[in-house]
Amino acid sequence: MLPGMAKAPRTALVTGANRGLGLETARQLAGEGYQVIVTSREAGAARAAAEALAKGKAAAGSVTALPVSLDVADPASIAAAAEHLRVAGTAIDVLVNNAGISMNGFNAEVARGTTEVNFLGPLRVTEALLPLMPAGGTIVMVSSGMGELSGVDDGLRARFIDPALTRDGLVALVEEFVADVAAGRHRERGWPSSGYRVSKIALNALVRVLAPALEARQIIINAVCPGWVRTDMGGRGASRSVEKGAASIVWAATRVGEPTGGFFRDGRRIDW
Repeated sequence: MLPGMAKAPRTALVTGANRGLGLETARQLAGEGYQVIVTSREAGAARAAAEALAKGKAAAGSVTALPVSLDVADPASIAAAAEHLRVAGTAIDVLVNNAGISMNGFNAEVARGTTEVNFLGPLRVTEALLPLMPAGGTIVMVSSGMGELSGVDDGLRARFIDPALTRDGLVALVEEFVADVAAGRHRERGWPSSGYRVSKIALNALVRVLAPALEARQIIINAVCPGWVRTDMGGRGASRSVEKGAASIVWAATRVGEPTGGFFRDGRRIDW
């Protein structure tokens, strides 16, 4: 950089940013001076969110909408969004995998649908956007305290935390959960009766699996529990404001170089 030249602002992409935690995370990142790309399953919803944020007086950075939909449950949608960004020459310095769901009830369909969005979605988005991420990049997986390993028995806990666990092995483990639910044997295999819990356990494991290779590329990755937040998903009775929950995510999103491979809440490491 030549003397007197201003450093270019970092660009952050936030999935599921049209409402709730994603929207507030985008707002806070813009307030920190980031160029923020908001995404949604519907491009129109992303545009509306971007326009609302751009009018905010606290934004020191800028906010734009990805002009194509980004549905984390749809591999074709993810590929199209990544291609649009590649053609546009957009570098993604920060990726916040925020989009997620919590489905009512529990059966094989719920288990499959929840893990598809909450685990496979962040995995696919991360892999699709990694070619656009330079050294010094940051990835945040928005997880939950429900993802702590106390939610499974000792045998499954050992499999999830196994240092030899690979990306493909983790995907197979999640597929095994869905198959066990479909066969009516998930309890005897040690699984909890919660697709949401398993999806977040797997998301946390993904952070541990990806961290070493990403660190070699000077990219950090961490999971964050924002706490029980008053959003459409969390409900009105939740103990935390959306601003406080998003602040925990933004803390992780603004790290550069360290820490990596951890699970955090309010900037403090918590147990897996």
